[in-house]
Amino acid sequence: MTNTQPAILGFDPGRDKCGVAVMGLDRQLYYHQVVPATEAIAQISSLRQSFPISLIVMGDQTTAKKWKQQLNQELIPSLNIILVDERYTTLEARDRYWQMFPPTGLTKLLPKGLRQPPRPIDDIVAILLIERYLNRLTSSSLTDN
Repeated sequence: MTNTQPAILGFDPGRDKCGVAVMGLDRQLYYHQVVPATEAIAQISSLRQSFPISLIVMGDQTTAKKWKQQLNQELIPSLNIILVDERYTTLEARDRYWQMFPPTGLTKLLPKGLRQPPRPIDDIVAILLIERYLNRLTSSSLTDN
């Protein structure tokens, strides 16, 4: 699928695995996936072939500095990289997972706080990072008026 509207790539970097998501400025989600850390840059390069990605939004915690440096060195042409506060995104991503993929069977009977997603949710964290960035943009444009 090729789209012409500028898109934002969300990137939740980690040591072993990374979350990657692509979302349009209209908040339409085009792609999300958890990839091994060793394949992350190749995956981002591949996504740039499919989507008109205008910038990368990345979490600001643990491995952010190393990843930002690596992305700047290896992505040709380079993209602007915006760091976003990623505190509490894992908890928020767990809730979002169950909104996107409602529980079935016995999982439905568990209290919300005890439900564990059956797969890594780094891609959902990447989605949340894009949303936080867009929310920050819209709230700052509202206060500028």
